[in-house]
Amino acid sequence: MQQAYYCLEAEGLVEVRPQSGYYVRTLVERMGDVPRRSAPQAIVHQNRLPDQEPILLRLMRQQREPGWLPFSLSVPAPSLLPVDKLMKSFQQAQRELPHGGIEYEQMAGNADLRRQVARYALFWGSRLTDEEIITTEGCTAALTLCLKTITRPGDTVAVESPIYFGILQTLRSLGLKVLELPTDPLTGVDLDVLEEHLLAGEVQACLLVPNFSNPLGFCMPNAHKKRLVQLMETYQIPLIEDDLYGDLHFAPDRPLPCKAFDRQGLVLWCGSVSKTLAPGYRVGWVAPGRYYDELLQIKRYQAGFSPGITQQAIANFLANDRYELHLRRLRQRLKSNCQRYQQSIRAHFPSGTRISEPQGGFTLWVEVDVRINTLELADQLAPHKISIMPGSLFSLQAQYTNCMRLSYGLPFDERVAWGLQTIGQLIHQQLAV
Repeated sequence: MQQAYYCLEAEGLVEVRPQSGYYVRTLVERMGDVPRRSAPQAIVHQNRLPDQEPILLRLMRQQREPGWLPFSLSVPAPSLLPVDKLMKSFQQAQRELPHGGIEYEQMAGNADLRRQVARYALFWGSRLTDEEIITTEGCTAALTLCLKTITRPGDTVAVESPIYFGILQTLRSLGLKVLELPTDPLTGVDLDVLEEHLLAGEVQACLLVPNFSNPLGFCMPNAHKKRLVQLMETYQIPLIEDDLYGDLHFAPDRPLPCKAFDRQGLVLWCGSVSKTLAPGYRVGWVAPGRYYDELLQIKRYQAGFSPGITQQAIANFLANDRYELHLRRLRQRLKSNCQRYQQSIRAHFPSGTRISEPQGGFTLWVEVDVRINTLELADQLAPHKISIMPGSLFSLQAQYTNCMRLSYGLPFDERVAWGLQTIGQLIHQQLAV
């Protein structure tokens, strides 16, 4: 019966009321469409728009200030994470590691963690071994090592559009040029357009998020993933695959990563537990394929050893069914959150608002009337202590000014409902002027 309730909650048909029980929910009919297919200009950009960096820094500070409602923060709330069990794993790691974990780890990373990552990869048919995996301090560190390995300053990297601003920052810091690709909000990048650029020799690497990209939340179909890898093989171009959100699927089964179709070692598969288990532990990994030796050397000279104790703690947590049980519950909560956020947005935002239909992860991409500038909206929300992430930060081009990213990593409650209603009211007020 409990499992049945979990399933009904995940489908958005019932809701839990603390110390009261399960109640049937009233469903609001869906309105409008998903956001439009992106259409960035077919030009290469190297620098961000000059006025965006201070805005981004200010918004990121707001996320951490007490009393704020951080819709802009794309991590699950601590209440959704197994904090007590993680503490026990950490204490166990202190007992198991030599001298309590104060010694350096292996350069490739904690052996137990690498074995557990390889074991979990078996769920999607992987043939990876622990000897093919290198640990990192989170997924961004993995992406950065990959970029340092396969690119040189001035090279062009193809990405989705819109794309997570942290990736744009990383590319810029390494002196790389960015080619933004047209992207469908349900299926991902336009592979025909990508092939045109590959044929013209304009791309030296690709960095894509095929599973539940941030911010659109799409999942690239398997046929598209297979074709993408075939394109990489045809043109001998490496693909950095950010699979950070792959475990946060709403469908019954985990989607395949592009790495599952890789036969030539051209896919550098990156992952982490930062979005599923322990954001602050900064534990990630990469399976760099044919680039293993070069990437390990770059890590040795530029990144150094990874902290052993947090990696051992995560390895201990992965070593039994605790992680899968946690993921099952987290996915159910996130799916329910997503549906309730969508319903609240449809109820309070103006008619014509377009909302993404994420198939996993925890971010919504919301497209409102073109007369609304979400940078200005973010400023207007500041007195209410509500933080959103304006859409213009997810591109190097002047686009997405009427879009925003909202995280549904916060459990839906009265305060969240008030926050979404307040955003909708301010948009209505702007349109009425």
